[in-house]
Amino acid sequence: MEINVEELVLAAIEIREQAYVPYSKFKVGAAALFEDGNIYKGCNIENASFGATNCAERTAIFNAVSKGNRKLKAIAVIGDTEKYTAPCGICRQVMAEFAENENIKVIIVKNSKDYIIKTLDEMLPGSFTKKDLEI
Repeated sequence: MEINVEELVLAAIEIREQAYVPYSKFKVGAAALFEDGNIYKGCNIENASFGATNCAERTAIFNAVSKGNRKLKAIAVIGDTEKYTAPCGICRQVMAEFAENENIKVIIVKNSKDYIIKTLDEMLPGSFTKKDLEI
């Protein structure tokens, strides 16, 4: 399956505006491409009980999983800053759980024309996955 990086980047930028961030005011958007060829979007959703906050990447992935998808092929993420906003450790672990393989593309976006592409293995080397549980 061909990955249209620009389409993922634009989808992440678009959904970022839906973020619910009354506390940090820091909007994040993510767009995840899954095996069914669809792009699932997510934004960060904050909560007064900060532990209940959900990151954009997990929102996008959980959106896809709730529709029966299990194989993540690529994901783009953008924050509300002039810097690159990389996924947090928890999001990287969730990506590893659903990644088709450790070489999926993680697109870290500054703006529509400026982004870097890494593999999940570069971002989470030696990840703990279901393979380690011998499942």
